[in-house]
Amino acid sequence: MNILEAVLLGAVEGVTEFLPISSTGHLTILEKLFGYQIDDPDITAFTVIIQSGAVLATILFLRKDIARIVPAFFRGLTNAEARRHVDFRFGVAVLLGSMPIVFAALLFKDQIETTLRSLWFVAGALILWSGVMVFADRAATQQRGEEDIRWKDTLIIGVVQCMALIPGISRSGATMSAGLLRDFDRVTVTRLSFFLSIPALTGASILQGIDEFDRISNGVGWLNTIVATVVSFVVAYLSVNWLLRYIARHSYTVFIVYRVALGTLLMVLLATNVLEAK
Repeated sequence: MNILEAVLLGAVEGVTEFLPISSTGHLTILEKLFGYQIDDPDITAFTVIIQSGAVLATILFLRKDIARIVPAFFRGLTNAEARRHVDFRFGVAVLLGSMPIVFAALLFKDQIETTLRSLWFVAGALILWSGVMVFADRAATQQRGEEDIRWKDTLIIGVVQCMALIPGISRSGATMSAGLLRDFDRVTVTRLSFFLSIPALTGASILQGIDEFDRISNGVGWLNTIVATVVSFVVAYLSVNWLLRYIARHSYTVFIVYRVALGTLLMVLLATNVLEAK
């Protein structure tokens, strides 16, 4: 990997992480086009680690909310009165909603890093999950807001988030769809998707960085990994701002059309042997 490729991969990660079009799916496709062995441990680790740049962008974007929710959560651990506060309840809800994907990722780690890295899975997931997004977008009443979030809601959304371990489904696409089917409005489910990304992506990045340190050193290289992470941070911060403004006024139609088009194109390329699945 050279620096220009690292910059491009970081930019793609930053643009796609919070859009419901699958950042991992896009990175996997691009890595294959660059000629990498997409199920090599250093490539899979690189793909996960550079997501930490997007996480940092999210933390910066939500810094005022986090500065309010985190202290409220810790106060509530020892104070019954504080446990009735909305910020404590929200913190508990986010924590519980983040747990399912942690267990699923550890349980299916080998399949995620090998079998599911096939571009056939990416293409199929892009197309099939688009149907879920269409249904959720049309069925949602959008009658609930952020103040209505309860731990049962985030636990259900967190379970659905596990589907995003399949490249092509999209973590944000999964959480937003589940949130809409819980009748939250689009801005609320988008912000909630941001919050749920912080524990999940931070934990995955740290784990991969520790487990695959030597492989990255001898493979894609830590300089390229750091450069891609920094670029993803900058681009993701701009993307987060844009997405919330866009979602406040529009449906997910443009993302759904794009997903189906990309998935179809990918299937054609695979079927005609222009691209290999791995």
